[in-house]
Amino acid sequence: MMDFGSRFGRTVSRVLKSEKIIWLTTVGPDGTPQPRPVWFYWDGASLLIYRQPQGRKLDHIRRQPRVALNLNTDPGGGDVTARPRHRVLGTVSIAEYAPPADKHAAYRRKYRRGIADLDMTPGSFARDCSVAIRVTPEKLRGF
Repeated sequence: MMDFGSRFGRTVSRVLKSEKIIWLTTVGPDGTPQPRPVWFYWDGASLLIYRQPQGRKLDHIRRQPRVALNLNTDPGGGDVTARPRHRVLGTVSIAEYAPPADKHAAYRRKYRRGIADLDMTPGSFARDCSVAIRVTPEKLRGF
């Protein structure tokens, strides 16, 4: 687990608590980085992300569990250059024992509006994005 006690570590942890969208970069079969905006929950030690079971991201992480997360997007997750960037490098795994998204109270609160904007309910979102993955930070980069 990363030490988030340094000044920079505390800043990154604060950003992780407040951001709604981060960019998860996995590695495709041909070695090409594959960035994708995702919703997440930061518990202070790892990030929990819910994905669709048929998504390519799951294939990527099964093949190569090293990932990068880019923080500091605009509120919609689209402009990763809006502010100084922070990057988290880590490993990802399937979080077999994580609760479904609709049973994870903090995640449900954080994305209640976003789920509604997708014309979904927490239950339908949990069924659609039924695989939880956990990113464990190993290195922090940025300024």
